[in-house]
Amino acid sequence: MVTLPGLHLRQTHNLAMTPQLRLAIRLLQMTSAEMEALVEEELERNPFLVREETETPVTPTDSVSLSSNEAAAPEETSLDISFAEEAASGGFDDTYSEEGSPQDWRQRYGDGDQDIAAHMPTLSERLDEQLRLTPLFTEQQRVIGCALIEHLDAAGRLDCSLGTIAEEIGVSAATVENVRQSMMLFEPVGLFACSLRECLAAQLRSRNRLDPAMSILLDHLDKVACKDYRSLQQLCGVDEADFAEMISELHHLDPKPGFEALAANTSSRIADVFVQQAPDGQWSVRINEDTLPRLYLDQALLEKTRKSSPTSDRPFIQNQAHHASWLVRSIEQRTKTLLRVSLEIIKHQSDFLSSGASFMRPLTMKTVATETGLHESTISRITTGKYIATPQGLFELKYFFTRKISSLHISKEHSAEAVRYKIQKMISQETGTHILSDEEIVQNLRKEGIDIARRTVAKYRDALHIGNSVQRKREKAASA
Repeated sequence: MVTLPGLHLRQTHNLAMTPQLRLAIRLLQMTSAEMEALVEEELERNPFLVREETETPVTPTDSVSLSSNEAAAPEETSLDISFAEEAASGGFDDTYSEEGSPQDWRQRYGDGDQDIAAHMPTLSERLDEQLRLTPLFTEQQRVIGCALIEHLDAAGRLDCSLGTIAEEIGVSAATVENVRQSMMLFEPVGLFACSLRECLAAQLRSRNRLDPAMSILLDHLDKVACKDYRSLQQLCGVDEADFAEMISELHHLDPKPGFEALAANTSSRIADVFVQQAPDGQWSVRINEDTLPRLYLDQALLEKTRKSSPTSDRPFIQNQAHHASWLVRSIEQRTKTLLRVSLEIIKHQSDFLSSGASFMRPLTMKTVATETGLHESTISRITTGKYIATPQGLFELKYFFTRKISSLHISKEHSAEAVRYKIQKMISQETGTHILSDEEIVQNLRKEGIDIARRTVAKYRDALHIGNSVQRKREKAASA
């Protein structure tokens, strides 16, 4: 049978990426600070968008309890956009990255301050202020100083050569070097260095502690990293007591003074969600209202402009009103999605809330997606950069996604995060006479029913920034 060519009608469903849809997707992955900046921008350019300044009572969707059967059920269709190409290319992570986590292990198990901190000046702002208040600098030197500040990397060192900066400004490299030497005395001391040695030397010089022995020690930082203390002591030509003091002083220096600003900002992370335990033992989850912009569409202004404006202006009015209405609905939907996902995470990690990190359960985004009816890409977006305040501290929501470690007992599961915590705890309890090898850590974990390989222990130990048994033994001996 021969099929003749012809015209055929076919009805299909396609996802059209409108500007409003792109905005809604962006809102999902925005932090509260980024969303606030977006809202301020929209308020300036959209006359129909108004911020509600008065206090409003908490709505039922702002807080839910784990004891409620309706809590996990969606109240309305969620904004859940998935893309085939994103899923195929691995555009989201199913588990939380172990090496690329935004929080250091020591920060995760800190005090977990939940207060909303005031704005702290950034490192650039502090350096600009010091540059402005330096009386001996000429106008040209201030221009050079601004260029040096712009070329600081995250660690506080220059991200290019002095020749490159000199060429940008149109001055000699020697002129840039003179300004750089002066600015290396700015607080925090050690910025604008071209190498780690120069950074540490500047800090020692400011304390009047850069003697010949310390200079030799700085010349052999590779041996310091390897804990080769015996040969280092001979090179420096000092006795054991002086050498121990030198090593202690070196450890108190800041190798990355630029991270000081980052550490300050870490304490000002804002909780997007709060979880608390009620007297009856149930956990309740609520949204932090202070992070939510309360917006509405100015209907009175809309009606007035519709009646009094010329016909040529009506498309603009309609477009602005539609955009404002979409933004309000998108923010409300983002809030409901955040609440639903947070609730599902807490349902799985209730043991962690009660007893700490060693009771963390394995959890993947796929599991949460299945329980909530959302797509994994939506879970990834809504948990990125969002923080939850718990009795154990302040954590990013992505922190609770951790893969499963094999267990010797079928009835019990162990998460990778809980195993890392156990390893860190074992090592912290070491004595000077008994340092655990990776194999001994494996055996101890197997006694707890955790089936883990030695190379996995080594990987987790490295992720915790803990040296091997030989390095730890040298550190114990040096401190003794």
